[in-house]
Amino acid sequence: MRPYIRGMVQADLRTNGRTETQGPILCGQSLVRVTSYNIRKAVGLDWRRDSGRIVDVLAEIDADVVVLQESDKRVGKRSGVLPEERLQHELGYRLVDVSTRPHSHGWHGNAILYRPNRLSLDKAKRIDLPTVEPRGAVAAVFAAPGLEVIGVHLALMRSVRARQMQRLGQYLATASHPIIVAGDFNAWAKEGHRAALGKGCEMILPGNSFHASRPVAALDRFVLKGAVMHAASHVHVSALASRASDHLPIVIDLDLSGDPQ
Repeated sequence: MRPYIRGMVQADLRTNGRTETQGPILCGQSLVRVTSYNIRKAVGLDWRRDSGRIVDVLAEIDADVVVLQESDKRVGKRSGVLPEERLQHELGYRLVDVSTRPHSHGWHGNAILYRPNRLSLDKAKRIDLPTVEPRGAVAAVFAAPGLEVIGVHLALMRSVRARQMQRLGQYLATASHPIIVAGDFNAWAKEGHRAALGKGCEMILPGNSFHASRPVAALDRFVLKGAVMHAASHVHVSALASRASDHLPIVIDLDLSGDPQ
């Protein structure tokens, strides 16, 4: 968690002709930064698997919590593709234990990293979603600062995706604590079945994150519920991120200091 200096910042961050706008930055409050990143099994646009590039992109973002999609291989032992020792020793990240296979980072490729010096993990769980593909959701509940982070990678098929959103809505309806859902929603439409999540949910689209070479769709997004406020969000654009995967990471700063407005 990091303190920010107050001010309305309209920062035009230009890379290869693309522009992202960062929103308000707050002062005197501890914010939690969460990023979501579909890393395509660490295979870049040059079709080389280079896990080091993904770690370098995460270092650029400097998030407290990282939600990953496609973090495991799809065949064989479903091994994770990232160097855990480097994540821990250089960036201070620990994997949330949601896997059911000894060599995997996550469950169906969904993984969560966090910094234990900033957040206190209470429990982790898997959330079953209706699917015809190996998809699902994973969750980490942090006792401090009192936040649940859910990572998702939803279906390509619209009808299946609608049922998954409805199931997520049912899960969210039972919660009385702040929640953020982060991931690849695979929805090309802006609304993307948002109504299925129910009342009290806010969907945040930081911007177009796919395809990394020419972003035209906001497939990656956040959903907030409960006493958590959206302080700022953006698509992370850098020379490295533009070639490390076919998605660009999305980033959000959360204010957990009080009730949302």
